[in-house]
Amino acid sequence: MNLSADVSERLKRDASGLVCAVVQDEGTGRVLMVGYMDDEALDRTLRSGLVTFWSRSRQQYWVKGETSGNVLRLVGVEVDCDGDALLIQVVPSGPTCHTGAISCFDAGGSIPLPGPK
Repeated sequence: MNLSADVSERLKRDASGLVCAVVQDEGTGRVLMVGYMDDEALDRTLRSGLVTFWSRSRQQYWVKGETSGNVLRLVGVEVDCDGDALLIQVVPSGPTCHTGAISCFDAGGSIPLPGPK
């Protein structure tokens, strides 16, 4: 692993060693999805230029789009002020969501807000 000591020290991981990674389309600013990364997933992302996550359900690394071809090409990474989240800026090569939607938040839908309409 080649993750710099500076970056590694800035990150605050959960009990499983993971950091929340918010993925944003660099061109539109749209949030495409949220995933989780450990140091190895972040290092793989930085080295390859393709966004790699740790799958909590499968307990393995996966490159987003490795099956569909709709990969996320890395443009930039930012750490939030608390160090407990990453903003991963990307150029998507197609729909991000496994449902075929551009964003996983399109597929999930809105929650109605209370109060006057």
